[in-house]
Amino acid sequence: MSVVALLAFLDRGDNDAAPETEVALPTRRMIPAAALARLLDQTSRSLHSLGFAADLFPAQWAALRYFAWAEPAQRTASALARFQGLAVGPVTRTVRTLIAKGYVENVEGRERGRTRQVELTAAGRALLAEDPFKLLSQAIGELDGPQRLALASALEHILRRLQAAPADEGTDD
Repeated sequence: MSVVALLAFLDRGDNDAAPETEVALPTRRMIPAAALARLLDQTSRSLHSLGFAADLFPAQWAALRYFAWAEPAQRTASALARFQGLAVGPVTRTVRTLIAKGYVENVEGRERGRTRQVELTAAGRALLAEDPFKLLSQAIGELDGPQRLALASALEHILRRLQAAPADEGTDD
């Protein structure tokens, strides 16, 4: 049952039977933040689960996607780490694993100090053609313009807020 249908059902005060079809939520009613947080959590868990396809981990898929669209000068482990807001060490290990699996390779002659530029291999491009996140792109593609704009705005706000939060915020310690 969708969040919209559940809230409409709860508004009716008739808790004997769940609605069989989605009911439009009254526009005057604000959807509770906790309900949206649960929905976003479910969505993120589903997305994370998609990342365990083709014998890769989610971080490896994220790296392949990054290297597919990043400018050539930004196709390094350190640039990927900056983009993701992660430490360079774990990202470097992810890149080394992708090299070992044959999905990316170091580009000869494009080194700056210890930083090496990498490129997708034919195998990496072929794997991305089967990217499980295409399902997410398709779902977003079904949204109309205003829905996409609202989603982008909301996600940017949430991401900025989460990235700005102290590491221990939200804990009960």
